[in-house]
Amino acid sequence: MDKNLPFQQLQHAFAAHIRDPVNQPAPDGIEDRRMTIYRDLFFNNLVKLLAGTFPVLSKIMGDERWRVLIRRYFSTHRSQTPYFLEVPKDFLDYLQDEHTAADDEPPFLNELAHYEWVELALQIDTAEFDLTGIDPDGDLIAGRPVLSPLAWVLAYDYPVHQISPANQPHEPAGQSTFLVVYRNRDDQVGFMEINAVTARLLELLQDDANTLTGGELLARIADEIKHPNPQVVSDGGKDILADLHGKDIILGTKA
Repeated sequence: MDKNLPFQQLQHAFAAHIRDPVNQPAPDGIEDRRMTIYRDLFFNNLVKLLAGTFPVLSKIMGDERWRVLIRRYFSTHRSQTPYFLEVPKDFLDYLQDEHTAADDEPPFLNELAHYEWVELALQIDTAEFDLTGIDPDGDLIAGRPVLSPLAWVLAYDYPVHQISPANQPHEPAGQSTFLVVYRNRDDQVGFMEINAVTARLLELLQDDANTLTGGELLARIADEIKHPNPQVVSDGGKDILADLHGKDIILGTKA
């Protein structure tokens, strides 16, 4: 390669080699010792950054497989974000849309990555804990409960919150795992496992067109699941609503 290439072309060649040193030659005239410094600096920083967001996944993969995965992402994916805090989401998009899983990668890789990314996503979410138009002490049964914009209802095929290096399922569970991840008024992120009925309740609360009271929502769910004793759903639902309210998942009722 001509060392007298225009500066922009030289930059492109330099960056291509940093991303994929095996397949992209370094620009001529640059000492390999110096290129090694840059190669290691960029790649190791990326490895460290992503391991910080995906600590469980990186431990399960092990150092060698983790670095191979990050190298594939670094060398083949074209990131569009200049912000460090957005790189984990970019990596998650790569896993979901571009990555072809290797035979030795865990089958829950994508779901576990998403679960671990959610914590960061909620920490940096710009939504405000706003009680405008909300009665924080309103009657959750007689009134219309309001779901926090900082509460996300998630469903996974694998029990992602239980996965660890010592607990790695080989196939999906027989039923979905439902979780609600939330940021409270103290800006602390919490995770809560919920059942299908609570997930349905929160799904209905997410609907901006919902005009039902808490009691009416519970009656609707009892009808949907054909419960033989709707009062049982209503009584249990009161406790669930109170618990969700105490965790700032429900903010109160429409004022």
